[in-house]
Amino acid sequence: MNYGAIGFVIGHEITHGFDDQGRQFDLDGNLVDWWEPDTKKAYLEKASCIIDQYGNYTEPSTSLQLNGINTQGENIADNGGIKESYLAYHKWVEQNGPEMRLPGLDYSPEQMFWISAAQTWCSVYRPESMKMRITTGVHSPAQFRVLGPLSNMQDFAKDFNCPSGSPMNPTHKCEVW
Repeated sequence: MNYGAIGFVIGHEITHGFDDQGRQFDLDGNLVDWWEPDTKKAYLEKASCIIDQYGNYTEPSTSLQLNGINTQGENIADNGGIKESYLAYHKWVEQNGPEMRLPGLDYSPEQMFWISAAQTWCSVYRPESMKMRITTGVHSPAQFRVLGPLSNMQDFAKDFNCPSGSPMNPTHKCEVW
């Protein structure tokens, strides 16, 4: 559960070094276009998938469509962060052995990872605040910080047995890192 919660956040922050803004700085913090042209092109193509994915989400309480361009850095960081944390968790399991299920809960340790990650963004907003967040913010609303990254992870679909083509296991997934 720690990997799902704080690991997700730590992975998110590390991934910012390679998002739409962080990628523009070299190892000394100088604003330098240091990527090879082919690498930059491949990155921009992958980032456009994230931009399109989130730009097609509509927040139900306001009926506003998200702005995938404004939120791309945070969305890329969320997607990279959950992936890195899941990989780190599995490395821990390889070294320490599988965890037991929590008493009284019918979820596997992997499922608890995802549940813990989702709870990280648990929040409630007033409609006015949600409208402002969508129109001016760089973060997607909380539910999309869960739905987007988790639906892009084949491991999530496997751990919860989500059918191919379902909302949480779409056939087309976005992946930058």
